[in-house]
Amino acid sequence: MASECVIEVRNLSMSFPGVKALEAVRLDVQSGQVHAIVGENGAGKSTLMKVLAGLHTPDCGEVRFKGQNIQLRNPHEALRRGICMIHQELQLFPDLTVAENIFMGQERASRFLGWLDQRTMNREAKRLLERLGIQLAPATKMRQLSVAEMQTVEIAKALAYNAEVIIMDEPTSAISDREVERLFEVIRDLKRHGVAVVYISHRLEEIFRIADVVTVLRDGQYISTHPIKDLDTRKLISLMVGRELNSLLDKSRPPQQAIALAVRRLHRSARFRDVSFDVRRGEIVGLAGLMGAGRTELLQAIFGLAPADGGEIHVDGQCVRIRSPRQAMACGIGMVTEDRKGYGLVLNMSVKHNLTLSHLRRCSRGLWLDHRAESRLAQERIKMFSIKAAGENESVNHLSGGNQQKVVLAKALLAEPDILLLDEPTRGIDIGAKAEVHAIINRLAEAGKAILMASSELPEILSLSDRILVMREGAITAELDPRRTSQEEIMKHAMPA
Repeated sequence: MASECVIEVRNLSMSFPGVKALEAVRLDVQSGQVHAIVGENGAGKSTLMKVLAGLHTPDCGEVRFKGQNIQLRNPHEALRRGICMIHQELQLFPDLTVAENIFMGQERASRFLGWLDQRTMNREAKRLLERLGIQLAPATKMRQLSVAEMQTVEIAKALAYNAEVIIMDEPTSAISDREVERLFEVIRDLKRHGVAVVYISHRLEEIFRIADVVTVLRDGQYISTHPIKDLDTRKLISLMVGRELNSLLDKSRPPQQAIALAVRRLHRSARFRDVSFDVRRGEIVGLAGLMGAGRTELLQAIFGLAPADGGEIHVDGQCVRIRSPRQAMACGIGMVTEDRKGYGLVLNMSVKHNLTLSHLRRCSRGLWLDHRAESRLAQERIKMFSIKAAGENESVNHLSGGNQQKVVLAKALLAEPDILLLDEPTRGIDIGAKAEVHAIINRLAEAGKAILMASSELPEILSLSDRILVMREGAITAELDPRRTSQEEIMKHAMPA
């Protein structure tokens, strides 16, 4: 039996001040299918999804639901039609229970006094969660749940609204590999029940695993739609960016013999233990492992964000004491943190001020800030790192994820560190920006920087690294040659015994 077309979009256009976000976009979503929407940052994916969820009103075009032309003026109308969006930033009430969150906006009330019927809500919530294969007490407060469990509650909430279309925006950005597998099982179950899932992700390996159909957007325009079986990674990337990307970097540069960073028996209570390794100048050492393996904590200890309890750190052969980022930078160590929005950027400040904030001495005369020198420095970095911005004074919050990441890199390198710690350097950025960041990292190694890079993306680890260290439960379990290993072997050393 052929699947029913639940959503049809035709000639949809939408503009914001100075920006054409969507232009003549089309989309067909079938019931019982996973339809992936892909494209670089700024391609229009989120804008299109927000139109379908009733958060934006388009300038022109048609949206049809089950053949009927509809106007979605707000999210309540979309929910009433059976269209639900699960945002990357989950929309939940942490101090209410699982059941209360599931039935928010359609609470069950007692027949006589109108009070909330907690017993009925708990019973129905349990039924919905069991349908998703989740054993979760409906009376549990939301703040007690993991991110993956919160996502499941959002899906249960969509089912409570009898959703026929569930939009998932970057649903795996903050969950572990095991939780990703569980989410995929839930998605497959939704398909079996005839629910259409619209899936947005920058992780192409996920798209090839879970999607049935892929629609590509570029610069706000519809490019094409294909069954996933008709695509491979190279063809999909070419459709997304409009050009071929050479993702295989030249690693013919031999690392220098000089050891820039040496770690000896470093440990921090309950985080990592007895960690020892070297990083040479001109070398990229990849740090692989599952979430919670201790990679981030190790980098934070080296940079002084969360100092180690014991062990030694040697820079250029000298034992150094690092208890703060200021001391790390004085030793020639720079760091790009995992959470660029939480730690790497001040979002409401300009590109210029974000770049120079940690290095004001370079653009000051005595006690006074030299605004011309600051502008020259910012413009030089914007050009050097190909940061796409309206100008140095544009708020960094308005930039795409990839350009925000380049600002973070440029800021870290403004102090001209010899050792660079990178924690998930391409998390949440599109494939084109990722290739640019990879090229920057490779150039830094060619220039003789010693780089220690933690990444959850095994293809990234394999393509960039000269050596790979695998961490498991706070300890280094293997050192591998990327030319002679595989993703499967890395995972064998990363998985708990």
